[in-house]
Amino acid sequence: MIMINLLPHREERRKRRKIAYYAGLGVAALAGVAIVGVWYLVVEQLVSGQQQRNAFLQSEITKLDVQIKDIASLKAEIASLKARQKAVEDLQIDRNVPVNVLNELVRQVPEGIYVTSVKQDGQNLLVAGIAQTQARVSEFLRNTAYTSEWLVKPELVESKAAVIQGATRGEQKRLFDFSVRLTVKRPQDGPASAPPGAVARPLATQASAPAAPPAKAPAPKKA
Repeated sequence: MIMINLLPHREERRKRRKIAYYAGLGVAALAGVAIVGVWYLVVEQLVSGQQQRNAFLQSEITKLDVQIKDIASLKAEIASLKARQKAVEDLQIDRNVPVNVLNELVRQVPEGIYVTSVKQDGQNLLVAGIAQTQARVSEFLRNTAYTSEWLVKPELVESKAAVIQGATRGEQKRLFDFSVRLTVKRPQDGPASAPPGAVARPLATQASAPAAPPAKAPAPKKA
């Protein structure tokens, strides 16, 4: 016997397929929303962590900036203290320079020269005077160039003849007005090879002392 199904089974199948399709779409949408939500939470957590790290780095950078400013101010103070210390040391070293310069002028000015003025500007010294002859001026230049400890680099600025009235009436003397520029050698301008704290000695004492003669052997005793 043949059985014929007269129910609308095709429509029922279509409905079931549609329901399954829409259910699959709903499940996929929910899964997508869940995935997006989880990814959003993860990204938010990463961003929050990075912001915390950035805030920490910024606070540390601010602290370092403050420390750098303190270090810069300390360096400036140290440099200022060093400059003051050097100025005090220079003053202590240079306090005897005028006396040494005057003593050196007394030693180096030859006979026949009368010094009329001495002017010092820093390390520059201008000496003016009257000489009997040009040879006296040349001797003064040689002395300061080769044998002077405190006066170096002599330079003749001017030398001209002048006529001066003598002691008796009508007597005239022919002299020479001259001016010489010198450089004052400071104690700290000594040779670089000298040990720190060493005191510069005069040129005469810097020469090496003669070696002591060898001791004589005792004479043999006579029998």
